[in-house]
Amino acid sequence: MQLRLYTSDVLYSGMGTPRNNGAIVLSDELIVATGTPEELQRMYPQAVFSGHHAVIAPEPANAHTHLDLSRMPYIEKPYPAWIPEVISFSRNGGRNLEAALHGLSQTSRKVGDIVTDEQVMESLLQHETAQGVAYWEVIGVNPEHAEGIFHATVERLRKWRKLEHSGGMKVGLSPHTPHTVSGKLMKLLCQFADSEGFPMQIHVAEHPSELEFHTSGTGDLARAVEGWSGQKSADILGHASGPTIVEHLQLLDVLKFRPTLIHVVNVNASDIRLIAAAGCPVVTCPRSNRALECGVFNWPLFAQHGVEIGLGTDSTGSGKTLNILEEIQFARTLYGDDVPLRSLVRAAVKGNYRVLGLNVPFLRRGEPVSNLQFWDFN
Repeated sequence: MQLRLYTSDVLYSGMGTPRNNGAIVLSDELIVATGTPEELQRMYPQAVFSGHHAVIAPEPANAHTHLDLSRMPYIEKPYPAWIPEVISFSRNGGRNLEAALHGLSQTSRKVGDIVTDEQVMESLLQHETAQGVAYWEVIGVNPEHAEGIFHATVERLRKWRKLEHSGGMKVGLSPHTPHTVSGKLMKLLCQFADSEGFPMQIHVAEHPSELEFHTSGTGDLARAVEGWSGQKSADILGHASGPTIVEHLQLLDVLKFRPTLIHVVNVNASDIRLIAAAGCPVVTCPRSNRALECGVFNWPLFAQHGVEIGLGTDSTGSGKTLNILEEIQFARTLYGDDVPLRSLVRAAVKGNYRVLGLNVPFLRRGEPVSNLQFWDFN
């Protein structure tokens, strides 16, 4: 039996913290040992050096995608101007099952997807190899419509849960954002999801215009939402402007249900403390944030407060591709030494697996070689 030795800039076993300057010894089928190159060369002198990689780790997951937008062209615009592009693309039939399945083929088979079409939901839940969560997106700004939307959502989710199968995708819920879901509907949805065990993702504080919407009830986003819905910010939120977006969710008792919060770029230190105290994980999509002029997610401060951080690619319309390794590479350039590669690796593996309710495969003696992947960046 020929043993092979591989080295890497970062080695992550799936446990604890990734290590710099790692190595692994493999047989044809099993992991024999992990450690430093020096340790393993001494312990297994017969092992043949077989290559160096940027990262040796389990397969990364992609915690946040919009697979049905995978045919949408990449557009760089401020968020309030980009949303009409999505609406136009949707009305022209671009968001469909074919697009979603194409997107799935372009990303990790472990994925969190925001779903807007019933056919897409049913296909993902019955997919043979995909794992993760398909989150049904709900929008409803008018509080008077909250009860009807809520009951329709409950009926759908209970129906779809029957399509789940062992090792496959699970059903989740995504109340879209606090500015497109009334406070009344947000509370109903989150209470239901918690009571019946549906995982949740909510887009939160993505663009500065959202913060303006909440704190002053003014700005481009407030005017746009009122234009298409007829609802002012106070009608949607259920209270006068003033609180930040995270404070709004705290007032609604939403944070106690520990939804995964997506983006959370336009937040302050007090918001981050609230998120940390509630135990909510967060997912950042750095390329999308840059394209939509959202700002930069404060990774170091979230990490300092012990918040679980995951990584997603968002859609091709804002993130360009659904390749999670390309997202990591962009984040390396964006953050430099402030967020080391090993932190990005942990987020893409343990952070994302936890968000999606998946068990992390371990790289340890006796585990199958299929548990690991070699990651390299262009």
